[in-house]
Amino acid sequence: MKNKYLIFFEKIYRIRKIEEKISNLYSEQEMRCPVHLSIGQEGVAVGVCSALSKKDKILSTHRAHAHYLAKGGDLKSMIAEIYGKKTGCSKGLGGSMYLQDSSAGVVAAIPIVGSNIAIGAGVALKSMFNFKKEKYVTVIFFGEAATEEGIFNECINFASVNNLPILFVCENNLYSVYTPMKDRGSKGKNLINIVKNYGIESISINGNDTNKVYTVSKKIISSIRKKNKPFFLECKTYRWLEHCGPDWDDNLNYRPRGELKKWLKKCPLNFVKKKIGKENKKKIKKIEQKIDKEIDQAFNFAKKSKLPEKELLNKLINNIR
Repeated sequence: MKNKYLIFFEKIYRIRKIEEKISNLYSEQEMRCPVHLSIGQEGVAVGVCSALSKKDKILSTHRAHAHYLAKGGDLKSMIAEIYGKKTGCSKGLGGSMYLQDSSAGVVAAIPIVGSNIAIGAGVALKSMFNFKKEKYVTVIFFGEAATEEGIFNECINFASVNNLPILFVCENNLYSVYTPMKDRGSKGKNLINIVKNYGIESISINGNDTNKVYTVSKKIISSIRKKNKPFFLECKTYRWLEHCGPDWDDNLNYRPRGELKKWLKKCPLNFVKKKIGKENKKKIKKIEQKIDKEIDQAFNFAKKSKLPEKELLNKLINNIR
């Protein structure tokens, strides 16, 4: 990958600035859906998705922005969806937690914890019976809390038994809303050992080191393509803002004192920026200006777009009844 740190910087900066703008404008009350921001943990999405091809598929969670954007999802469609406009990727009917872009391989973002793992297993199974012989790798992103759901264990076992071409990516940001892992499971709980017991190769890495995530993911994905076997990757990272919403929440005191400050120093954006070198200052400035302009255009597009027609909303309501 040519100038990989410059590429990583561009992708992380783009995600960071998009989410910061969502955070800054959320109080205007025009985005009428919950938002779960990925600020602080963008390195995982960028590292993994940079190792994928366009035909590969991903499935995401309620915290979907980074995965969607890193895989190449359309920015204007995403912002329009968050604003509930008919130009959104789900026609304005889903919001932030229901992002999709089939042209980029973003199958779906699904907010029900663990449910995307089951759907992802189905997507991977389909690839094994693809009549066009267009085999692809399926990547399923989820938080560590999803591993506490029964569906996770069922799907891990199913993937192992059927040799499904899946990369399970666990973004371990230490908390399920306000509750840390140590208060949710047995002492010494180890996700890697749990998954290995199902016969699946597993590894745990620093999710804020984007290059490490990319290098490891590239190797794993190459192996999945050759062996047609699943793999489990735990990426240790950290959510800076509140679980759901645009604000900081360190004042709630559910995090140990000083923990947030420690993780702020491990910022994935600053990490790659340091690796680029001072000689690329002009290139960085040019990238920032280009992205800032693109983001402004996307938000203007969303705000000017029309709301879904009443008939479409009535049809949706009638289908639910």
